[in-house]
Amino acid sequence: MSDVVPSRRAAPLLVAAAGFFLLTSAHAHAQWWKRAPVDFEECADAAEKSATKAEKTSALADCNAKFAGRRKPGGGYTYYDFLQDRTFNIAGPNPTPEEQKKIDESYTAYLADQRRSNEAAQAMARQQREQQEQQAQQLQQVALRTEVERVPVPVERPKTIGARAKGTPCTKGSFSCEWPRLSESLNDLKKLFSPTPSKPARKS
Repeated sequence: MSDVVPSRRAAPLLVAAAGFFLLTSAHAHAQWWKRAPVDFEECADAAEKSATKAEKTSALADCNAKFAGRRKPGGGYTYYDFLQDRTFNIAGPNPTPEEQKKIDESYTAYLADQRRSNEAAQAMARQQREQQEQQAQQLQQVALRTEVERVPVPVERPKTIGARAKGTPCTKGSFSCEWPRLSESLNDLKKLFSPTPSKPARKS
């Protein structure tokens, strides 16, 4: 009887200990299901189970802040750099320092290429502008020449035979010098021999 009594007293303690162990184990099992997500996809799946839309939006924003990479179907992850508009293969859900260094170096090269492209485009635009200005000047010159050709040139009046050009030295005894005087003398003779027309008498 002495052995049975202590056993009965110990039984409730054993049951309590077993219950505590089971509760602790169940709690640990539940904590395993509530472990932190390892990548964006797990985090997004958990966010989808949020109670309200606002909680879901907030949880997805946290996922984006925690994980830069996205899971690839064949394994591994990709990182999208919107500054370069390209993706990079990375090993984990976030770039390692070495991977981030390569991404930064790629961005530096990208900026250099963009600068060269912009300079080349500006040079080409400047060259095209100069060519257009030259063409415009040529067209203007052609238009001016055409207008000049359309203006009629005055025809020089033919010189009278025997007339002496103004400023030309007159050689004494030459026909060109003597003709004007002879012409005047002949006119005077005509006046002498030509009767002067009488004026009509006034009527009283």
